Amino acid sequence: MDLQQMRYVLAVAETASFTRAAERCHVVQSALSHQVAKLEKELGARLFDRTSRRVRLTAAGEAFLPAARQALEAAERARAEVAAATGEIRGRLTVGSIPTVAAVDLPAVLRDYRLRYPDVRITLRTGSSERLVEQVREGVLDAAFLGVPPGFRPQGVRDHELAHGEHVVVVSPGHPLAAEKEVDLQRLVDEVFVDFAEGSAARAQSDEAFAAAGLRREVAFEVSGVELMARMVRNGLGVALLPALFSVELHGLRSVPVTNGPVRVERLVWSRFEPSPAAAAFLALLGVGGYQEVLN
Repeated sequence: MDLQQMRYVLAVAETASFTRAAERCHVVQSALSHQVAKLEKELGARLFDRTSRRVRLTAAGEAFLPAARQALEAAERARAEVAAATGEIRGRLTVGSIPTVAAVDLPAVLRDYRLRYPDVRITLRTGSSERLVEQVREGVLDAAFLGVPPGFRPQGVRDHELAHGEHVVVVSPGHPLAAEKEVDLQRLVDEVFVDFAEGSAARAQSDEAFAAAGLRREVAFEVSGVELMARMVRNGLGVALLPALFSVELHGLRSVPVTNGPVRVERLVWSRFEPSPAAAAFLALLGVGGYQEVLN
């Protein structure tokens, strides 16, 4: 078997289609299908169940995929290491982030990184802090920006604190609290809240603050994204607690300081193993991890 065959299998698995996989790999479908069939013959097992309507992995395909992905990543890492030895930074950088990151200007950081290292392919993925830590631990992400309660410490990864800030209550312009200079949690217990899913780190910051004050609140609307949260608050369906640094980006809403409100810590996490040259350059650009930036 060869790496190209593994790339074809991975493309078919991710697109669930030989046609779309061929388009992604820039080859004709017949050539891709022939190589997959050739690999299946060598392995002595079918990797895909094919029907006129769908393509899906067999049990053998499910078993083959993780090892194939690791082999491709190892080959890419080897090329990147050779390039780094000659003073060039190549390869792939995959970064994760919560949607409300505020400690860094992430688009500006990625722009600066791309200007310094144009041969690195950059990918950005968003998600919850818990899931991002898991993906860094699994090697899916090189680094990730989290927003967590002060007592939260990610396990199985390296981490660095970026910022420590308070939440504000975000309300619509016509809300009675919009004219207040500040409020406390007692003033908010009768409000209807829009918040993230129960059990998530983003939600825990607010839940822990109310619990510490001996108060209970009503979260009527659970959402997965801050965009929907802002739209619901803007339409008067409830109020939200969000980091003060991030709330300034929410146009058309009012932010009111909360005297005894939630506190959020933003952390950067990365693998506890030696980072790739591209990841080490990213950490160096951020000034963490003790890595030195390499300029082409």
